[in-house]
Amino acid sequence: MSKRNASKYKLDRRMGENIWGRPKSSVNRRAYGPGQHGQRRKSKVSDYGIQLRAKQKLKGYYGEVTEKQFKRTYQEAAQMKGDTGQNLIGLLEQRLDMVVYRCKFAPTIFSARQIVSHGHIRVNGVKCNIASRRVFPGDIISLGNKAKDMALVAEAQGLAEREIPDYVAPDGTEKATFVRVPTLDEVPYPVRMEPNLVVEFYSR
Repeated sequence: MSKRNASKYKLDRRMGENIWGRPKSSVNRRAYGPGQHGQRRKSKVSDYGIQLRAKQKLKGYYGEVTEKQFKRTYQEAAQMKGDTGQNLIGLLEQRLDMVVYRCKFAPTIFSARQIVSHGHIRVNGVKCNIASRRVFPGDIISLGNKAKDMALVAEAQGLAEREIPDYVAPDGTEKATFVRVPTLDEVPYPVRMEPNLVVEFYSR
């Protein structure tokens, strides 16, 4: 399991955006980059810099995804029929930890990965502790017995800042069905994501 060594909210400040839409994000208080040079006047960014920023923002949004995993997902998306950017978003949204997050079983993508890794999630009734496992349309995601009483789950379900998207169909508070692979327009990103720039970055 990969471990995040840097503060996750540093990414918010580096991007200058609240990429997870969380009320406690530090970018809400300090809308400039981290570090002693964070308030310096920003210079013009090159095309490469714009593409890199789009890639880092999209990769960062999905939590503990390593560069190797992210690039492999892009390569798979590029081999599929249709728009590569849309395919990339679809594959990322099919990750088990992301589906758990979309079901509101966890308050953040980071805690979603944690409860998956600790064996609290069932896929079609079978325990799964692999956060990167791909979920397919028709799969049923449910909470394990211990998870049903966890404060973390109760906190997530009480969050007013986000709703369950249409491509996930909840069945009560402990079970949900992954209905379909979403398109970019259907994914409820708090900020604008630009997968077309990610495609350009890897196509260089």
